[in-house]
Amino acid sequence: MISNSIIFGCEGTYLTKEERFFFKDANPWAFILFSRNLDSPNQIKTLCNDLRDCVGSNVPILIDQEGGRVARLKAPIWLDWLPPLDQMQKVKDEKQYEAMFLRYRLIAHELHSLGIDVNCAPMVDIPNINSHEIITNRCYGKTPKIVSEMGRACAEGLLSGGVLPVLKHIPGHGRGSSDSHFELPIVNTSSSSLNSIDFAPFKHLSDLPMAMTAHIIYSSFDRNRCATVSPIMNKIIRQNIGFDGLLMTDDISMKALSGSLSSRASASLKAGCDVVLHCNGQMKDMIEIMTEIPVLSSKSQLRAKNAKNLRCEPNNFDFNATLNTFVSLM
Repeated sequence: MISNSIIFGCEGTYLTKEERFFFKDANPWAFILFSRNLDSPNQIKTLCNDLRDCVGSNVPILIDQEGGRVARLKAPIWLDWLPPLDQMQKVKDEKQYEAMFLRYRLIAHELHSLGIDVNCAPMVDIPNINSHEIITNRCYGKTPKIVSEMGRACAEGLLSGGVLPVLKHIPGHGRGSSDSHFELPIVNTSSSSLNSIDFAPFKHLSDLPMAMTAHIIYSSFDRNRCATVSPIMNKIIRQNIGFDGLLMTDDISMKALSGSLSSRASASLKAGCDVVLHCNGQMKDMIEIMTEIPVLSSKSQLRAKNAKNLRCEPNNFDFNATLNTFVSLM
């Protein structure tokens, strides 16, 4: 059966009877986990198994585990990480790629062992003087070259550990001076500057299997609509950047978007997104959204298949030796 073009969260650390029935009927393409869903390794493995059992297939399960500011799995059970930009400042230039690769190889090991096989990273936004603090130290550097290289290291580290990367926030969130969780950022930078700086890392990494949109208005392309719901989606992301992987929205519950949740979902798909992401796990919201969610289109099915086909068993890996090597680089 063809999956529907939606990724859902769930409310707690286990599935309720209502959730089991709903997810079976909704048949989402994937699920995403948050801190509210995570208690212990055994509990997380059980939850992942139950989510897949609901839909009767080995669907992807996502998480945001960048390390630092954004880390759903936390110490002392799981590894603790500096924000990426802080790590970059501690490592010698010639060792930065290796350190970033090992960071995400270790993260992949932790995720894969729990049954989580997609990580919403690398985040290749480029910060500037006006960037909101929600972005700044999550970045890998301040130039397209460095950010592109570190984004590649992150992606390769995840893939070698059997975890799919999600490129974000395409086509670039770095110039946003407000937090899109709470309001709509507007970027008035010229199209030439955006193309040469902000969009450049996404072009470099356009071969990655999945990407997540930015809820931002780029006024030089569209003065009225943020990228997620704008026709510029195809012009910028598919044509200029050349990304042809599976494109998901950022969370449509975020306040950068306006209108009902169902209208946000519909507008995102019409603009060119393959899959809608809804994170809060609230049943009333999910029921509303499903009124506007179709099955994956033929193109989206192919992109989804290509992404899922990249999932593989991790290569040979010595966790303790890798961790020691990483620490030595710091």
